[in-house]
Amino acid sequence: MFGFSGLFYFSNKCNYSGIMEIYLGKNQKVTARYKGFDIETDQPVKAGGDNEHPSPFDLFLVSIGTCAGLYVKSFCRQRKISDSDIKLRLEKQRNKKTGMIEKIDITVFLPPEFPEKYREAVIKAAKQCAVKKHIFEPPEFTLRAEFYEV
Repeated sequence: MFGFSGLFYFSNKCNYSGIMEIYLGKNQKVTARYKGFDIETDQPVKAGGDNEHPSPFDLFLVSIGTCAGLYVKSFCRQRKISDSDIKLRLEKQRNKKTGMIEKIDITVFLPPEFPEKYREAVIKAAKQCAVKKHIFEPPEFTLRAEFYEV
C-alpha cells in the first residue's frame, strides 16, 4: 500500500527506471512516485483543493526555472565563479482570452562582482535547459486505460 486508503502499490519499477506511478489522494491531491521521491500536488482552494502542495502546473513552471538555474550553476562552477549571490526570476504572461501562458521571461540577476565578459554566456547557458528544449521539441504523448487485477 502506498499510504492512501484503497490504493495499491503497482511495483518497484518506478524507483530508477523512468517509470512514474501516480496515486490519486483525498480531495484534489495527486502524488507521483518517481526515482525514489514522492512528489505531492494539490490544487488551490478556488479550484476545489486544499492548497497544501504546489499544483502540477506550478511544478511545470518550477521545473523550467530550476532547470535554468541548474545550467547557470553549472556554468559558474566550470569557471570557478561563485554562484552564491546569483538569483533567477521567472515571470509568466498569460493570454487574456485563452488563459494560456504565452510568454515566460527568466531574468538572471548577477552580483556586481560577476565577470562582465560572461554576462551573455551565462544567459546562453540558462537557455540550454533540457526542460525548455522538450517544450520546443515535445515528445509524443500516448494515453490508455487498462483494468488491473487485485
